[in-house]
Amino acid sequence: MAGKQHHVAIFTTASLPWMTGTAVNPLFRAAYLAKVGDWEVTLVVPWLSKGDQILVYPNKMKFSSPTEQEVYVRRWLEERIGVLPRFDIKFYPGKFSAEKRSILPVGDISQTISDDKADIAVLEEPEHLTWYHHGQRWKTKFQKVIGVVHTNYLEYVKREKNGYISAFILKHINSWVTDIYCHKVIRLSAATQDVPRSVICNVHGVNPKFIEIGKLKHQKLCQREQAFFKGAYYIGKMVWSKGYTELLHLLHQHQMELSGLKMELYGSGEDSDEVKASAERLSLDIRVYPGRDHGDSIFHDYKVFINPSTTDVVCTTTAEALAMGKIVICANHPSNEFFKRFPNCHMYNNEKEFVRLTMKALGEEPIPLSDELRHELSWEAATERFVRVADIAPIVSVRQKAASSQHFMRISQEELQRNMEEASAFFHNTISGIETARCVFGAIPNTLQPDEQQCKELGWNLQG
Repeated sequence: MAGKQHHVAIFTTASLPWMTGTAVNPLFRAAYLAKVGDWEVTLVVPWLSKGDQILVYPNKMKFSSPTEQEVYVRRWLEERIGVLPRFDIKFYPGKFSAEKRSILPVGDISQTISDDKADIAVLEEPEHLTWYHHGQRWKTKFQKVIGVVHTNYLEYVKREKNGYISAFILKHINSWVTDIYCHKVIRLSAATQDVPRSVICNVHGVNPKFIEIGKLKHQKLCQREQAFFKGAYYIGKMVWSKGYTELLHLLHQHQMELSGLKMELYGSGEDSDEVKASAERLSLDIRVYPGRDHGDSIFHDYKVFINPSTTDVVCTTTAEALAMGKIVICANHPSNEFFKRFPNCHMYNNEKEFVRLTMKALGEEPIPLSDELRHELSWEAATERFVRVADIAPIVSVRQKAASSQHFMRISQEELQRNMEEASAFFHNTISGIETARCVFGAIPNTLQPDEQQCKELGWNLQG
């Protein structure tokens, strides 16, 4: 192909083996963009020193070098999609914030990509990646910057002490940083905060193995064989905000009406002991097990997936359950809008409907999924949606557009807006370079530059 091949750099806030959405979904996005597009793709993920690895990665997993972790990530992906398309993986220095339960970047992570490859940047969790960003402005370095909002931060913050005040402040900060650093923002659902230049589109898919499980169940249902032998379950990180509060409330308030329901919960997290204790105290007919991979064979025979969580943006486990051919019971909430088209997804508006739909689901068989709907859940379809809404094929050079506008004698509205935006970005860059100000707003101390240890682990010289 004539001409330069455009480069897509996908920056994200987590990496395997941390089984969180911002580790898994950007990895699949990188693989499928490399598979279907005419792009050179690089996935940029955080590198944690061993002290933080112990806090974040399951089963005390540790890596001595980024190369070792990259081997693990690629092996994990290959086991799920087969032969890997060609894409690069790079690491930036990160530190784990115990308070935020998340990884924050250290230094100017845009430097991970060389200037000659700075075509398209995809910021997975753009607000998270730019709260404390200090260095070259993303829009200056890259021709196009696309944000993908994964997390309903405001909903989580509201549940904390003085939550509504914190949420009010955070809402304005999120709007500010995404405005000055992103050309366009994709919100996975309307459950997320509205930010400038944003569109709503679910650009995530499910691991192909869930679709394969669903096809086998489909065959059994079409042959009028029994495909499911177990009742209802829920899987999710075991923290109260992930739907466990709502679930235990519903089961407790309607024990009599739900007398035929034997619920099984799978999850690990900081609230595991409290969830178990509450279930026992309320004398609920549920069993609680440690978390495990949703694709594990233990889940194949469950017929009904009950997910009352409303803090997710688009729930990955709901999509996986539908792909596996199960009936899903979930709240009628903006985070579940994408699933309304699926006949096996039953949404309730109140507790009475929850009881009715749950008991109905236990007594019926799922409707076999059509090929069209199965495709909608796939990463192929998600990638098609992403390319369309991100408008990255072909890309438009922002630098060229900026240069051409200078032929006009008067200042256009667009140029005035751009000047104001640059002033705003300059202000953010100034504030984010002051250590005291960074700490006041929740940054980890001494994260303006990576320390000597991280530079050594990443194979960088001390100047980065």
